Amino acid sequence: MRRRSRVSETIEKFSVIKTLQAIEKSNVVIYLIDAREGITDQDAHLLGLVLEAGRALIIGLNKWDGISTEQKNTINRQLDVKLSFLDFAEKHPISALHGSGVGKLFDVVHKLYDSAMLDMSTPALTRILKEATVAHQPPIVNTRRIKLKYAHQGGRNPPIVVIHGVQTDALPTSYKRYLMNYFRDKLKLSGTPIRLEFKSPVNPFHGQKKKLTEWEVQKRLRLAKRAKPKKE
Repeated sequence: MRRRSRVSETIEKFSVIKTLQAIEKSNVVIYLIDAREGITDQDAHLLGLVLEAGRALIIGLNKWDGISTEQKNTINRQLDVKLSFLDFAEKHPISALHGSGVGKLFDVVHKLYDSAMLDMSTPALTRILKEATVAHQPPIVNTRRIKLKYAHQGGRNPPIVVIHGVQTDALPTSYKRYLMNYFRDKLKLSGTPIRLEFKSPVNPFHGQKKKLTEWEVQKRLRLAKRAKPKKE
């Protein structure tokens, strides 16, 4: 996708649409950043779309060998600040002009593809879940600790882990992030995001008033009659 300052608005909109279509069809996205220009707001926006699509990601730092050590340090700081939401992504310095780093790039692509399409068994995921909860217990909500019982695979590209438990809707964001990082580490995922989905049993009677039995109705009628004042 090209810079907005170099193209008309119509072409830019068309370019955005084609970019989104390409992201949706891909298993692994290689996003090239011009190391001499640094990371722009447009880069952050487009990379956010890659994250929303859940695709494995390689950030290619083009023209890396043509910048100074100080510029490289600046780029690394920008990666940590502007793209902190992409901490899972692989960063790969290359030079499209000289071809350096390009050959190894495709080895990284294959590694990321394997991570994105990983098959995960229910026993393995449940074991990881139990290890995570033992190392760091879920919080207590309304005097009761949240229980996470078992996990299974819910999808691939990106890997999706479905976790079943009680009161999972009360899990704080910080604990969900902890679980996400724990699963990513234990599954040895490279360059791909991982998504967690939480399921709790549904109470079909939630919000409904309890229906009285015939005996309870008659009892209430008797009590109501006794409570009426006697006429003198």
